[in-house]
Amino acid sequence: MPSSSGGTTVLRIHFSDADLARTRIAAAPDPLWEVASSLHRLQSRTGRWAYAGWYRSTRQRVAEHRLERLVREVLVPLFPRAAYFPDFLTPSQSEQGLEAGLEAIAATPTPRVARELRLFERRVGAPSWIGRLTRGGERAELLGAIRTYHAVALAPADDLMRARVDAERAARARNLLDGGVHALLDNLGPSIRWRPPVLHVDYPAEEREMRLDGRGLRLVPSYFCWGSPVSMYDPELPPVLFYPLLHEPAPLADDSGEPLTALLGRTRATVLRAAASGAGATTGELARAAAVSDSSASRHASVLREAGLLSSSRFATSVLHTLTPAGAAMLRAGRRPPG
Repeated sequence: MPSSSGGTTVLRIHFSDADLARTRIAAAPDPLWEVASSLHRLQSRTGRWAYAGWYRSTRQRVAEHRLERLVREVLVPLFPRAAYFPDFLTPSQSEQGLEAGLEAIAATPTPRVARELRLFERRVGAPSWIGRLTRGGERAELLGAIRTYHAVALAPADDLMRARVDAERAARARNLLDGGVHALLDNLGPSIRWRPPVLHVDYPAEEREMRLDGRGLRLVPSYFCWGSPVSMYDPELPPVLFYPLLHEPAPLADDSGEPLTALLGRTRATVLRAAASGAGATTGELARAAAVSDSSASRHASVLREAGLLSSSRFATSVLHTLTPAGAAMLRAGRRPPG
């Protein structure tokens, strides 16, 4: 598939009524897609501000674990920030978890691996050892490298990634409830435009037409994808669109002088900001954002609710917290520059 390197060409995804009925959003971050996109973030300064903390801490952990050579000579060459890298490295089974995805890579038929590696060599260029991946033993070593990189670079960010994907799913669920699947497809971000029955996607490779042919589309929101969405190169594979979440500049690490923090305290200010998503936030999402337990987050939300700043309602098996007009006004006032 192409990497998320940015571009101005268009992928046009053609839907039938059956495809609209089968379209869904992934329930959690896809670990192998995130491996690929996080490696792209290590290769580029584009969007670095959005991942500055992750970038610094990951570079430090990679050095501490002496993984620089593995990343530089094995993983980056396989996941270049270029027009293509092999589809078999991001199998659909990875939505069931990292180990399921790695098992699918190991089980990929040798002819398919060889075919995609030849395409990789023609389109991008590949390291001299790439052909060895057609052999099971060599592929097992690659899986170990991916597993190690995931533990060092992505596992520490898992709660943050899940919180962002949870919020995205809640926001798209509201689009779906309010306006149906058309509203869902029309609110996936500035690089995606819904012109029924075709989804127009800014794409980092050549112009393409994707016909779903009744298979539906799996939408995968990504924390580490930047700029353009990406998809599989092979049209016979299960249709997927891996699209970027929007990022906002992070607050300064020391925000104790900020009026909102001074008034509410750091934790309650964080809880209030977390609930400011267009989708609101569940108690678990508030807890992850504020780095506290669920019970503590619930108590802070109760205080903010009693003060008229939050509204809470049960949503399926969770409690969803959203800003009241007073809470939104307080956030706006807290962001307004003094004087």
